[in-house]
Amino acid sequence: MSQSTLAVIGGGNMGAALVGGLLESGAVAARDVLVVEVVAARRETLSTMFPGVRVIEALSATDHCDAAIVAVKPPDAAAAAGVAVKVGARRILSIAAGVTIATLERACGSGIAVVRAMPNTPALVGAGASAIAGGTAASDSDVAWAESILGSVGIVVRVDESQLDAITGLTGSGPAYLFLVAESLIEAGVNAGLPREMVDDLVRQLFVGSSKLLAQGRPPSELRAQVTSPNGTTAAGIAVLEVRALRAVFDEAVAAATRRSRELGS
Repeated sequence: MSQSTLAVIGGGNMGAALVGGLLESGAVAARDVLVVEVVAARRETLSTMFPGVRVIEALSATDHCDAAIVAVKPPDAAAAAGVAVKVGARRILSIAAGVTIATLERACGSGIAVVRAMPNTPALVGAGASAIAGGTAASDSDVAWAESILGSVGIVVRVDESQLDAITGLTGSGPAYLFLVAESLIEAGVNAGLPREMVDDLVRQLFVGSSKLLAQGRPPSELRAQVTSPNGTTAAGIAVLEVRALRAVFDEAVAAATRRSRELGS
């Protein structure tokens, strides 16, 4: 029988990010991790990325794990959690968008500690923002276990499950909103007559530098005001964004993504 402390079901970007973070932090040894990935080419990639980690196509009766991270697509999450329980998992951490704790608990059966989470893709570079909520059988130590996993790739907040769909719409989908802003600024610079390659470099650095200022903890409104001199160039640009109701557009985007997260869970 193959013994593993942790099974990661789903070897996509988020699953791999969590494996990498755990190994790098020393929270788990490579020999104690099992990754389940159905795509053969991806299994080869994961084996190269994580020497010593066993990578397989599917869990079988000869496998065993104490806990599992479910990192598959939402329609497959409940079944994946159920399979993990059959091979010994007593703790399940699901990062499948929209899939409720109740759905996972039905698949797992009574007595299994289920924690639902929503990380985001900056976890790939150790700068993720995750939220977690524990199920009916999850103790504080179970939630702390999930927190330690996601904490290896960024910050973690504990919330009520009722808040997770909104967090999905905000920080789960949020990187894509920011990348769209970056795309738009690059195109705006090109339209203003600047060379694309130069604009690309400038916009990337714009986001890097601005994120570092935000990380210092000052309110975004204060940082914006610092850049916006009365009747200056920035004020002229901000005026256009306000007239075009940029704030309302983001509000609608987060609301739409939140609704979709709820739909996925139903």
